[in-house]
Amino acid sequence: MPIPDNRPVFFFDIDNCLYPRSKRVQDLMQELIDAYFVRHLSLPAEEATKLLQKYYKDYGLAISGLVKHHQIDPLAYNREVDDALPLEGVLTEDEGLMRLLEDIDTSKVKLWLFTNAHITHARRVVSLLGVEGFFEGVTYCDYGKMPLIAKPHTEMFDKAEREAGVHGKLRDCFFVDDSALNCRHANERGWTVVHKLEEDDPEPETRAGKYQIRSLEELRKLFPNFFRNKEPIHGEHQKANISSQL
Repeated sequence: MPIPDNRPVFFFDIDNCLYPRSKRVQDLMQELIDAYFVRHLSLPAEEATKLLQKYYKDYGLAISGLVKHHQIDPLAYNREVDDALPLEGVLTEDEGLMRLLEDIDTSKVKLWLFTNAHITHARRVVSLLGVEGFFEGVTYCDYGKMPLIAKPHTEMFDKAEREAGVHGKLRDCFFVDDSALNCRHANERGWTVVHKLEEDDPEPETRAGKYQIRSLEELRKLFPNFFRNKEPIHGEHQKANISSQL
């Protein structure tokens, strides 16, 4: 009889979390989204930007508003926006991030990706950063299934817990994300939340989660019990299962 896996799960967001906002991936994506709105909805650029902001506010994801109100094909949108990003010229292997993840003792905690992007974008980003082998799986917004389910909606958190095999108390779900909205919802759910800010972000009036950081390196001090006592030789880690999932 297999032994139950009762490890806590640490969920990591991907975009603007595994890499800093200074990489300007979001800016590049914004340009492609604006162009998509103008091209397919025949809107002036200014109106397209306003509509995009409204859909982000109402749904947490621009594509959700497009599908609901304009019958846009999500997979076609993904090809023209996320998959069209010139990521190869922006993201490279991150040795610091690799060392951080390598130092986590995965006998004590399961590492899992949790993103609103489609799987193709998730695959590209973690591959370019050189960290795909550190995660045991990924929960993503499946653009091929309707209705779209994304953070911060309850169904997306249900999906993440189910796919990651969460057992036991929800406070054993650890979560780091740059989105205050996502963090607040996870916090209300009972997860242990780390809101990641950028170095130059102003201090929020109200914290979105229990913890707040400006660098993923701060996770070492927040959760020392998840890290190895002795740093392993770089490259010693075993590849996890995400490669086959991705």
